Amino acid sequence: MTETSVARRVLEAFGRAGVRHAFGLPGVHNLAFWRDAGPGTPEIVGVRHEQTAVYAADGLARATGGLGVALTTTGPGAANAAGAFGEAAAAGSPVVLVASEVSTALRRPGTVRGLLHESRDQAGIFVPLAKAVYRPRTADEAGAAVADAIRTALSWPRGPVYVDIPTDVLDRPLGPIEVPAPARLSPASPQVERLAALLGDDGDGAVIWAGGGVVQSGAEAELLALAERLDAPVVTTYAARGVLPAGHPLLVGLPPHEPEVAELIGTAGLLLALGTDFDGMMTRNWRMPLPGRLAAVNCAEEDLAKNLTPDVAVLGDVRTVLTELLGVLKPRRRETAPRLTALREAVRGRLAADPRTAEAMRFLASVESAVGDETVIVCDMAIPGYWYGGYGRVAGGRLLQYPVGWGTLGYALPASIGPATDGRPALVIAGDGGLMFALGEFMTLAERRLPVTVLVLDDGGYGMLRYDQEVAGDQIRGTDLRNPDWERLGEAFGVPPAVVDGVGEALARALTEALADPGPRLVVARAALTPPKTTSPRWFE
Repeated sequence: MTETSVARRVLEAFGRAGVRHAFGLPGVHNLAFWRDAGPGTPEIVGVRHEQTAVYAADGLARATGGLGVALTTTGPGAANAAGAFGEAAAAGSPVVLVASEVSTALRRPGTVRGLLHESRDQAGIFVPLAKAVYRPRTADEAGAAVADAIRTALSWPRGPVYVDIPTDVLDRPLGPIEVPAPARLSPASPQVERLAALLGDDGDGAVIWAGGGVVQSGAEAELLALAERLDAPVVTTYAARGVLPAGHPLLVGLPPHEPEVAELIGTAGLLLALGTDFDGMMTRNWRMPLPGRLAAVNCAEEDLAKNLTPDVAVLGDVRTVLTELLGVLKPRRRETAPRLTALREAVRGRLAADPRTAEAMRFLASVESAVGDETVIVCDMAIPGYWYGGYGRVAGGRLLQYPVGWGTLGYALPASIGPATDGRPALVIAGDGGLMFALGEFMTLAERRLPVTVLVLDDGGYGMLRYDQEVAGDQIRGTDLRNPDWERLGEAFGVPPAVVDGVGEALARALTEALADPGPRLVVARAALTPPKTTSPRWFE
């Protein structure tokens, strides 16, 4: 009878958790995963950098709501993944990173012997970032750690988990790993009753602030029902964009940085915050106007009042809380929709008429005309990403990814591999600088014929940082870049390229053609945009 290895059991556990694709790089210490993969385990998708392994797992988790899995080797392999792991932590993505560690037979406690890839405390890199860190050193410990890692990552509030397993332990025999179900936090009834009473008093003037916790909880339908019950405007954070259907009359559809939206919030009778922690980027470092009363619902106790103190706080899963509320709240009619239509038209009309932002509005129109309702839009930390991340049309939940939580430049291209591997078409919106962080992943796109269109706005450098220097009155230093011949680059990777000037009709045509292709495409637009008011140099203009 052939014994089953720890490596095989770990992969089987991920398979039982619904994982169909894991992302990773083989190394001398983790080859057991590639050796023992097979029926009943996720397919291991090879990428070109360990950072991409976590970005892709994160991208898949954001697009599907399921578990993302990344596999790296020891030492530098694990360390290379840390930047992407931090972005997953900032976004609350359910990702499990499994790294190998040096052999327990050769390691000596308390000293670094100079083993290949050895670190004094490899797992310590991830302690400040992870929801949990596991350091199993036996087969049984490895099985228990992976089971708990899956449950922990998927339980609310979600977040990434790190596990390292020594290379010799990966080869040891182990029985099946039982995978426990993730847990939701039920609210205390008195808290829900206080919230219902507050909404009963101030519901006529309520504005709803929906955060990423609504998406993580799967509470889109309950949010829609609550907004319609209260006839309340819904402002979304970046992580919650798409949580209401595009074009819904109660969806503000614009960021709170625009003065008209800030006034809507500041003059409300009550702000009801759902699944958010009011981070600095969304609130202009907590200088956003606020109404007189605030209520908050969150399944993470530390996030209920760490930035703003609510009058009523409900600790619990958003979907569960909203379900209870809907059972007691009476419908309101406030004629909200016409006011929001006027607000949206005023903001977009002002942006289109402003010479500084008119080109950005043309850019949004070109992209929106080409993007289908099933396309996952993956923005990078770049001016075109800032515009689409805050202002572009999003057809539904989990169809926009925007790494503003940690602000990891270079996110978009590698993250797009996740949803595309799951068969979902993806559009990357990047600048010329950030794209270079993961240029090798064009080979992954081509190798697997992934449905990813990479849109690059080439403004000849780090456009946002150049703008920062201009606003500060500094010399332009370090922000201008020499870029490749884009057509030859695309051809070299086997990714058909198109290069256009400007962001108008030529861009719309090129994107429409590219997105119709079931394989990877590259579209480059030579253009420079002014950043939107969501960026800090423009917060208080």
